Amino acid sequence: MAVSVLSAARRVCEQSDWTFTNLQLQKILYLAHMMHMGEHNGQQLINGSFEAWDYGPVQPNVYRCVSLFGRRPIQDVFGAVADISGTSEADTIDQCVAALRNKTASELVSITHWENGAWARHYTPELRGSVIDDADILEEYRARANAT
Repeated sequence: MAVSVLSAARRVCEQSDWTFTNLQLQKILYLAHMMHMGEHNGQQLINGSFEAWDYGPVQPNVYRCVSLFGRRPIQDVFGAVADISGTSEADTIDQCVAALRNKTASELVSITHWENGAWARHYTPELRGSVIDDADILEEYRARANAT
C-alpha cells in the first residue's frame, strides 16, 4: 500500500540527518519509488506522481512543501505527517538513502536523466506538468536491472 508522499519525504530527510536539499530529496524519492515498484510487483511507494522537470523527476507536492529552503538543507517542516517506521516503504527508503547518501546533487540528476529512462521519455524542455507514468518507471527499473 502506498504511503503519503509527504511521509515518504519526511523519512528520506530523517534518514539523511536533515542534510539533503530539495534536489537531492526529489531524486532519491524518485529512485526509491522506482526501486519499491521493481521489488514489490509494481506496488507504488507513494500515493502521488512524479513530473518530468528540467532537473529531473519532481514530485510537485513535495517541491511546494520544501521549496522555501532553496538550495539549503531541508529542515523539519513536515509537522503532523505520519511516521512510516516499520513499513516496507520505510525499508525501501532507508536502503535507497544508504546507497545514495554520498552522491552529489549533480550525480543524482545524472542518474535520473538516463537516456533510456522514464524521465527522458516524458521530458520537454521548460515544460512542467508532464506526468511520468508509473508503468514507465517500472519499465526503467527492469531495464536497469537487466543492464547489470
